[in-house]
Amino acid sequence: MHGRAPYVPSPEQPKLELPGGARLAIHLIVNVEAWRYDVKLPRQILTAPQGAEPIPDVPNFAWFEYGMRVGIWRVFEVLEPARGHVTLAINGLVCAQYPQVVARAVQDGWEMMGHGFEQRAMSTVDDERETIHATLDVLEQASGKRPRGWLGPGLVETTKTADILVKEGLEYCCDWGPADDVPYEISVKRGRLIAVPYPLEMNDIVMYGLQNRPDDILLERGRRQFDRLYRESGRGAKVMAIAFHPWIIGVPHRIGFLEELLRYMQMRPGVAFMSGAEISDWYVAHLSSRA
Repeated sequence: MHGRAPYVPSPEQPKLELPGGARLAIHLIVNVEAWRYDVKLPRQILTAPQGAEPIPDVPNFAWFEYGMRVGIWRVFEVLEPARGHVTLAINGLVCAQYPQVVARAVQDGWEMMGHGFEQRAMSTVDDERETIHATLDVLEQASGKRPRGWLGPGLVETTKTADILVKEGLEYCCDWGPADDVPYEISVKRGRLIAVPYPLEMNDIVMYGLQNRPDDILLERGRRQFDRLYRESGRGAKVMAIAFHPWIIGVPHRIGFLEELLRYMQMRPGVAFMSGAEISDWYVAHLSSRA
């Protein structure tokens, strides 16, 4: 096996209880990135004629830039009901390139989670620890708080990443989050690192960019996901994670489905918005109570 966590099937996991009598935590993660204009871009919506790979790739960069100029401001508005309980997965370079976005996130009380210095797989950087350290430094300078969590760009890790994260003082990581509906411990050489749930399929990049589903899929899939987890949470608390990118969800024809999904989830009792750090703290407190 991979060695990062023991296999514990769901029926054998201890029953978890959320604070305040809640039963289902909603983890909203907004991914804000910095794309370099002078290299091949991380993603494309439009391919060039004759299979060319142009640099600069103007239409695809403009597609991404729409999210930072327009889409993110719609996301801020729609996520107002979760104010103070949203996780912002953010590249360090965003602080220099889009300072107004960072300022608004700080104003709204969003938690900043390190997401690489730029949108580049951690397996390709020259010095992984220095990249992580530089990311945390610049985010701390911009927000006044040192990040406590990490999400690798594209969830990419190396065999050393988890141990580096602990050495850099990080407490939780979302790269291993897709493996469960609840937090769990990641095995590291020293210290403690918590895997906080992060979604692959409740993720707008996957739904719209890879699976090419209709615009209402976020609402329809979200309702089904929520209904099942809410029912199961009667036997023990669960976490429902949803991930967004402002150039995907922030367009006029999709943002309303996110708005409607949030209203739907808020109608049920025992539902709590929680940031990554809040989820990690809750789980660590649970571990301490069992010790």
